[in-house]
Amino acid sequence: MTDENIEKLSIDEAIAKLTDEDVELRKIAVNSLDGVNDEIAIDPLIKALTDENSPVRYKAAENLGKMGEIAVDPLIEKLANSEGEEKRFACFALKGTGSEKAIDYFVEALDDDDWGVRKVAVRSLGELKAVRALDNIATVMEEEDDWGVRLAAIRSLGDLEVEEAIDPIKKARRKEKDKDFKKAANKAIKKIEKAIKKK
Repeated sequence: MTDENIEKLSIDEAIAKLTDEDVELRKIAVNSLDGVNDEIAIDPLIKALTDENSPVRYKAAENLGKMGEIAVDPLIEKLANSEGEEKRFACFALKGTGSEKAIDYFVEALDDDDWGVRKVAVRSLGELKAVRALDNIATVMEEEDDWGVRLAAIRSLGDLEVEEAIDPIKKARRKEKDKDFKKAANKAIKKIEKAIKKK
């Protein structure tokens, strides 16, 4: 049995313990805030995105995502003022909200200086089934220098599960020499074809 199953703190206690020196207490605190949909928890969870402990950061991002619309604007504000890993965790949280505003943000983030942010942004557009961003994702595949980001774009087009995504994938597959990339392209096309058949 894990610590978070043994102990669950009240919202106020959890918020107070999120900044405790003891990492185990911070883990209990962040787990106690799972499913809490109160604005009072948003800022403390956003601060926890910079925790030195990766599981605390991840859980804080997950909790923020579950909050939905109420967390969107504070997260977008955080994203405007952060970089690197902190920004990637905030992106992960924003994706979890499933908000239309998140889609708009991720389209903008496709031009971010950080390849990690671009990768999260393009994957998020696929996972959010943002069909209206299909052209943006296709552009990433054509113009992106980072191989990992291009690969993420291929997967995202597959996640959209629409016929319009097949041509850009085939075009990218023809231009690419890497076998893994070609495999990912084939897999994405198969995923789309399977989804179309089901419809």
